Amino acid sequence: MNENSYYSQENHGPYELHDIGDFQLEEGGTIRGCQLAYSTFGKLNKAKDNAIVVPTWYSGTSKIMEQVYVGTEHALNPEKYFIITINQIGNGLSSSPHNTPFPNGRTNFPHVRIGDDVRAQQKFINKKFGIKELALVVGGSMGAQQTYEWAVRFPDMVKRAAPIAGTAKNTEHDFLFTKTLIDAITSDPAWKDGWYSSNFEVHQGLRRHAEIWATMGWSTEFYKQECWKDLGFSSVQDFLTTFMFGYFGAMDPNDLLSMAWKWQRGDVSRHTGGDLEAALGKIKAKMFVMPIDEDMFFPPKDCEAEQKLVPDSEFRIIKSIHGHLGLFGTDANYIGQVDNHLDELLAMPV
Repeated sequence: MNENSYYSQENHGPYELHDIGDFQLEEGGTIRGCQLAYSTFGKLNKAKDNAIVVPTWYSGTSKIMEQVYVGTEHALNPEKYFIITINQIGNGLSSSPHNTPFPNGRTNFPHVRIGDDVRAQQKFINKKFGIKELALVVGGSMGAQQTYEWAVRFPDMVKRAAPIAGTAKNTEHDFLFTKTLIDAITSDPAWKDGWYSSNFEVHQGLRRHAEIWATMGWSTEFYKQECWKDLGFSSVQDFLTTFMFGYFGAMDPNDLLSMAWKWQRGDVSRHTGGDLEAALGKIKAKMFVMPIDEDMFFPPKDCEAEQKLVPDSEFRIIKSIHGHLGLFGTDANYIGQVDNHLDELLAMPV
């Protein structure tokens, strides 16, 4: 194990852990005593039909989902719904390379796929809460990949679904983008094939990783209009160091690499021999596909092409000059649009 105080209850809690036992993965590995970290908000009703699952994105934890998306002022209202935010495997709170004991941690941590996350999540909520149907699954980026996987894999269980800023099948362009994130970390000599003593040893690789995110995660308009000033930073350099490197530099490199490998291979067409149309045709949920207009690696055109393959789905563009990282809630206009769409989706009979 590789201790890292970043992944603490103080920073990301309160969260609880659920042990789903020894969990066999699609790629052939096994996570022994697989732990899922989760947070809940609101109460499950007697009919057990008001549950909402919110999976996490790359680098994100249940804490940011709570801070940005959950509250009485939002569509994800804990006074009406039982909201379960579940941390994906590899994100540092659930079973991950850095918190798994030798010999199965670090770079020996097995490859995990999006489908593994969703199978684990379904097993957890069924065993823990006895939930047989979900009012909604909603997630952004890698959370959108999991949302699609939920809707394809468990079509009778998922009544509504909203993938935000993500695709059902990862594109070649996005695969290459993610490769640059991986290369940024692994090219740092201090990475030592994943056997570093501290994340801070790998600061050069994590810095490059953060700068790639700064380039692609925000839009060109974000920089033209100097939106970093609105976030409280005095210059671009201040923004890069304090916000971007401050965010990613505290994380465990092996955890980020585990999620990146998974992200690159998100693809629901694995269920149908590579036929994406057949896979998306399995979806019974009422679905709103919600890209961000200035997103540079999940552009609306890619999302719309998939949306057209989902029966009875709708295409809802979210406008934000913050681009993909508008997901962070840094743009006040972003969350209002998301809430409006989700309110409408949740009001629809299914």
